[in-house]
Amino acid sequence: MSNQIISDLNQRYTVKKYDSSKRISSEDLTTILEALRLSASSINSQPWKFVVVESDSAKQRLHDTFANKHQFNQLHAKEASHTILFAYDPKFTKEKFVKRVDAEVASGHLPEAMRDSFMGAYAFAEANTDENGYNGAWTKAQVYLAFGNLLHTLARLGIASTPMEGVDADLIGELFSEELDGHVCEVALALGYADEEQDWNHGLPKARLPMEDVITVV
Repeated sequence: MSNQIISDLNQRYTVKKYDSSKRISSEDLTTILEALRLSASSINSQPWKFVVVESDSAKQRLHDTFANKHQFNQLHAKEASHTILFAYDPKFTKEKFVKRVDAEVASGHLPEAMRDSFMGAYAFAEANTDENGYNGAWTKAQVYLAFGNLLHTLARLGIASTPMEGVDADLIGELFSEELDGHVCEVALALGYADEEQDWNHGLPKARLPMEDVITVV
């Protein structure tokens, strides 16, 4: 298949070793962050916060969060150009949704006259909220929409990445508490450029199930 999108996705893989001397350009980083901001979410809830780990001091903090477990990912904290912490709001309230609806109106996407009726969309969140106000399973699902969007964006830009569910949510919550502001990070994405000589995963053939095993057209 000659489509450029398919070519880009065939080239992307999970990097195991980064070249710490290579940095993502400010232009590409701007594109990455804007693509992240434009990610889709149910009812445009955007119940997330993305923390971009860029400075040496922040990288050291991230490195320290691997003190107790998942040390196989620890080297990425300092060697990758950047790491993005994907965090969800465990208690996404109706009051928080108001801010999103107001943004809809301000952008011109939603007519002012429809503001109150659109507030009814919060029922999707309510259906996934327990008696304690927790709806983290639903908001975490929204984070993965942004995660997938960014993986595709990086593939198009030719920037390498490593999805990491192997992170310590408790230590990240402690060492990045100010930045997370009550959000919970259980997945992160390292990004940069592979050390092609030392990355054992580089250049290996793509391994996916056949199309007929995963896609049914009816």
